[in-house]
Amino acid sequence: MASDLLPVDEARARILAALTPTAAETVSLPEAARRVLARPVIARLTQPPADVSAMDGYAVHAADAVEGASLAVTGSAPAGRPFAGLLRPGEAVRIFTGGFIPAGADGILLQEDATAADGSVRVNEAVRAGQHIRRRGLDFAEGDALLPAGRRLTPRDIGLAAASNNPWLAVHRRPRIGILATGDEIALPGDPIPQGGIVSSNAHALAAMVRGAGGEPLVLPIAPDDRNAIAEVATTAHAFDLLVTTGGASVGEHDLIQSALGEQGFELGFWKIAMRPGKPLIWGRLGRTPVLGLPGNPVSALVCSVLFLIPAIEKLSGLPGAAPPTRRAFTTEALRQNDRRADYLRATASVDAHGRLLVTPAAKQDSSMLATLARADALVLRAPHAPAAPEGTEVEAILLAELGV
Repeated sequence: MASDLLPVDEARARILAALTPTAAETVSLPEAARRVLARPVIARLTQPPADVSAMDGYAVHAADAVEGASLAVTGSAPAGRPFAGLLRPGEAVRIFTGGFIPAGADGILLQEDATAADGSVRVNEAVRAGQHIRRRGLDFAEGDALLPAGRRLTPRDIGLAAASNNPWLAVHRRPRIGILATGDEIALPGDPIPQGGIVSSNAHALAAMVRGAGGEPLVLPIAPDDRNAIAEVATTAHAFDLLVTTGGASVGEHDLIQSALGEQGFELGFWKIAMRPGKPLIWGRLGRTPVLGLPGNPVSALVCSVLFLIPAIEKLSGLPGAAPPTRRAFTTEALRQNDRRADYLRATASVDAHGRLLVTPAAKQDSSMLATLARADALVLRAPHAPAAPEGTEVEAILLAELGV
């Protein structure tokens, strides 16, 4: 493998190319929200099933419903109880929104344009043929393809599927994501903290990110800096669609991910990305299970997750997977010249009086500072070798709230 650092876009493309969407499963409508369709949704009926009234009023023959005319009301047609007879000349049928248009009627006299009295109705405004009638199949027809495969279902989509009489939908199974934190120095929140140790935040943050992206996280017990303990993960890797490790991804004496898993058949795809924070990122495969090795520094792990893990979960879920969307913004302070690595500056965001998005990078960008990341609204992108830039320079920013991060 070349020693050069891999560009972010190339690394993401290689990750996505190596992933295959999960198999389809059939779920009920309440379970389908935010899932990705594995097969199209086809209408099982026509909507509306017949010509129906768009308003409350009277079904009439437009030729009879001239201003000043008086029509005999011979029945009613509320929604769900159609009028069974035939509308004859000089007659009207009381009708309500959604009611089937009676045979012989071709227009709707609005109730506010009519005066009812003693079994008849006076026309106060003439009716045009076709007025206030929703034609059969206006929304969709039986057999229409309503929603394509590969679409993440919104509440609006669920409503459309229900209206088209589809109580069950074929969606991709939620990807199962194993999360393994490594290190002698870390403890779970609430557990005793070893001497010289810290509380592990990565596993919980990553689990929340996985769940928000549509995956099912399983947080594994912390693995100490022991080759055998880390190697034991290989026995469970087959249970996951993706194994995510955090820590142990660098080249230090206690960074054992590559060496420990290598003894169990781990095949390295690439390592080291031209980015800050997050250079020591690992991608490979353990048997049939892809492995994403994130850095141990919490900010590095979460920034790498925005750039690589979320797109990977999207691909496994049946979506194409893509780089996070960016927005045009303007920096409120000068930026220094960048080196050969892409930089992702944690920044707060605001909108000025002209509607422009403004971003202010944090004064300190250390990759261990979770409080700074938690307060950030955006990641400001700085390309490799970007020149120094004055205040007000246009930049690209990833808005974290748009990703649910």
